[in-house]
Amino acid sequence: MNNRSIRYPQPLAPGNTIGVAAPSSGVSESLHHYLEESRHNMERLGFGVQESQFLRHNAKCVSSSKEDRAAEINAFFRDPGIQAIIPPWGGEFLMDILPLLDWEAFKTLPPKWVMGYSDISTFLFAYTLITGTATAHGTNYVDLRSNELDSVTARWIDVLQTGQGEQVTQSSSTHYQSEWKPELAGFNLDTPSHWKQLGQPVGTDSTDSQVTFSGRLIGGCMDTITCLIGTPYAPVEAYLDQYCAEEGTIWYLESCEMNAGDIYRHLWQMRQAGWFAGVKGFMFGRPAGYSDTGDFNFTDALSSALGDMDVPILYDVDLGHIPPQLTFVNGALGKVAYENGRGSLEMAFV
Repeated sequence: MNNRSIRYPQPLAPGNTIGVAAPSSGVSESLHHYLEESRHNMERLGFGVQESQFLRHNAKCVSSSKEDRAAEINAFFRDPGIQAIIPPWGGEFLMDILPLLDWEAFKTLPPKWVMGYSDISTFLFAYTLITGTATAHGTNYVDLRSNELDSVTARWIDVLQTGQGEQVTQSSSTHYQSEWKPELAGFNLDTPSHWKQLGQPVGTDSTDSQVTFSGRLIGGCMDTITCLIGTPYAPVEAYLDQYCAEEGTIWYLESCEMNAGDIYRHLWQMRQAGWFAGVKGFMFGRPAGYSDTGDFNFTDALSSALGDMDVPILYDVDLGHIPPQLTFVNGALGKVAYENGRGSLEMAFV
């Protein structure tokens, strides 16, 4: 089947309005200052901000009932005055709203950028697969509250200001954050970062550790997107056939609160479900909340699940819950270049 074209939102521009809704967890009163600081920075960049009704509430891990949360997302998509949707952060139970969303309308309404990660990737993943519309897996709203973002995180705006037919390139970080310090508005990037290639020597002095690969980007947080397997909200096979038949895919994946055994089981399930058909390469973020399972570790999990697929597998990539992270666009044609611990991601919006 010939590829269909991915739909890309219009580039974000000064004067546009960003809708801040909480389709998963909301923001408790003690953390409302995060929202004020982020609003200040968005307005400083020239954007308007429109908050949803239940954004500043949180109980039982959600901002409100699933009906309320779905209604807010439906309304933000229908509102022509909102050009992008950036939730405050993720959470636990976004999947509850998926049956209540107006998917038929989403297929025909003008596309708009949605950006986030963690549980937000549950929506990003489903929205791209079902509608063929690009979404941005990147930093969340409250982490944009710093007046001075690091050079990797700051590229979110460049990505969302890229238009159809254009391309944008991002490079790997020099340092990552080893632990969260809530008192800081920005990230505490205190540890040298090195991308690694499975099966290649670890370290920056290896001369044979070099690879390039390309394909359409798709992925998210394994903890949450795997709950969609076997549901109508993960039509991966149809998506691969309609949009990725010629170029294949690059799967980017990260985890939070999963040990090595969990990661292996999730990857095994994804592979058995046919998600990795036509894959050209994998990118894995630094695992958060992680522990080995006995003497079975993270690279054991990757090797056991994927090691026989004969495609490049990069890990400790700038992606997910251990910042900083690149902004990955689901649906974009990606080209990854890796050499000796450093990497780059070029994305073409075609």
